[in-house]
Amino acid sequence: METQYFKHYSHALGRDMECKVYGHAGRPVLFIPCQDGRFFDFESFKMTDTWSPWIESGKVQVFAIDTMDKETWSDKNGDPYHRIRRHEQWIRYIVDEVVPLIHYVAGQQGILTFGCSLGATHAANLFLRFPDIFSGCLALSGIYTSEYGFGSYMDEVVYENSPVHYMANMSDGHPYIDKYNQGKGIICVGLGAWEMPESTRRLDEIFRAKGINIWVDFWGHDVNHDWPWWHKQVAYFVPKLLGEN
Repeated sequence: METQYFKHYSHALGRDMECKVYGHAGRPVLFIPCQDGRFFDFESFKMTDTWSPWIESGKVQVFAIDTMDKETWSDKNGDPYHRIRRHEQWIRYIVDEVVPLIHYVAGQQGILTFGCSLGATHAANLFLRFPDIFSGCLALSGIYTSEYGFGSYMDEVVYENSPVHYMANMSDGHPYIDKYNQGKGIICVGLGAWEMPESTRRLDEIFRAKGINIWVDFWGHDVNHDWPWWHKQVAYFVPKLLGEN
């Protein structure tokens, strides 16, 4: 499997950031690690093996980046005003710095986002906020309300990163709805141990009410919030994400 490693200074974040690319051609996939995760988690947790049929065949290139969760969503004792603005700097890092890198390496193609757990939260948020840039997502076991990281605190920046809130208030004729429907959004959650499906159910209700054709799938009570199930879900959903069946 062809790989490339990048390290560069992020002006949005004021620090060096690392990224690894898996594959030589195909649709770009932006991988966001689980909570507090690093770019190498895609490889460490064997997602390279699960994605390898599509990576090796040149159907996708996966771009794995670092999170900033330790300074933002995970820092529950920190000031939420500053934490959410640090998170928004990370969003700007992705949009303004990672996306141009992806376009440089993979060409001007629509980018798919992928993540599990809090990585799924970020992956879905990127697709829903920026459908001009991201053409789909695969979000597994995410939580789609800001309460997980910020409790009852709410301001305009928290709101912009809380899909349950901003999607509920999206007007029925908003132009993003057509963009969502032209893309390929897949959101999945299990009903087993450590899963928290409530915000996924709420998103599903919002999507249905607004005619948004994002596929929301609920797996069974035996499906836990853990890597073995995420590997199974990737194997099941990626062919559908890529339009293979």
